[in-house]
Amino acid sequence: MVFRKLMAAFGAGVEVDTVLTNTGVRPGEPLRGVVHFRGGNSDYKVEGIYIDLTAVVEVEQGDNEYKTSYSFLRQQVAGTFQLAAGAQHQQPFEIPIPWETPISAIAGHPLHGMKLGVQTELALAGALDKGDLDPLFVSPLPAQEHVIGALDRLGFQFKKADLERGTLYGSTMPFFQEIEYYAGGQWRRYFNELELTFIAGPRQMDVILEADKRGGFLTSSHDAYNRFTVRYDQSPQDADAALQRGLEQMARHRGWF
Repeated sequence: MVFRKLMAAFGAGVEVDTVLTNTGVRPGEPLRGVVHFRGGNSDYKVEGIYIDLTAVVEVEQGDNEYKTSYSFLRQQVAGTFQLAAGAQHQQPFEIPIPWETPISAIAGHPLHGMKLGVQTELALAGALDKGDLDPLFVSPLPAQEHVIGALDRLGFQFKKADLERGTLYGSTMPFFQEIEYYAGGQWRRYFNELELTFIAGPRQMDVILEADKRGGFLTSSHDAYNRFTVRYDQSPQDADAALQRGLEQMARHRGWF
């Protein structure tokens, strides 16, 4: 364990280390771990322990763009307790990962452009102090994994992923994920790039596609959109057909197919 000292401004000298039992989870699954504390030189009353799930989000403001951290889940995992000088204390926790949590790892590999994390907050002496950000790797749901695999099979090439500030219809998050692809295969004739967004729930998910469509003779490129729903009890063939229809509809939009 690697303890980190907190509350230095209050002279508490309390140290904390959070160990995640499962660093790789899927949306809807529980995240488990243990918060380890070690007391300082004096007895202290700990007023609460909180776990904060955060994400690094891109924000556009006029012509400027910057990144900031958003908390998308904050949960108290312990109430008040007395931490004696030099004593060690541990607090197990289990919190559900929200269904709309963005994907940050695929096949065990971090997804380029994504940064999710877990922070531990200690309430002590009437103030809160956060520990460092521990990485959180969220893998896709089976239905999400299938759509991603289908795009790979159709020749789309992964470019990058990021989080954009904003709320989409049907979503409760203050941001949304865009997984970006270069068009490939036959779709290179119609699209320059494709952006994929999921809005997942417990029984189904919405798939949102945005394509940068190639312009025709004497016309400029433009964006085309499509949105469809995939139920988790659907067959993979049905999901493939919905994806194919979505791509075809965007290719036909203000153009030819």
